[in-house]
Amino acid sequence: MGPLDLLNHLLNFVAPALFLGISIGLIARVFTRKTPARLVLCKQMVFNVVVGVAALAGGLVIFGRDGKMASYAALVISCATSQWWLSRGWRK
Repeated sequence: MGPLDLLNHLLNFVAPALFLGISIGLIARVFTRKTPARLVLCKQMVFNVVVGVAALAGGLVIFGRDGKMASYAALVISCATSQWWLSRGWRK
């Protein structure tokens, strides 16, 4: 496997977490009325993407392969939980 193939595989592995992390950050801005000034949108999205990649990596380790529906379910649950935690934790 060449370096371009490796890069292609890594980008395809990270793509669902990247899409979900960015979109959940943007959608949260629409549905929340009061957004804290300390919570910057870019930091929120980066945190969601990192949590999502960790969930996908955990699914890869547990199941031994990528693309299982349980891994994607863990991705959605972990990103939603991190978004909820970020929105609740910074309001104090």
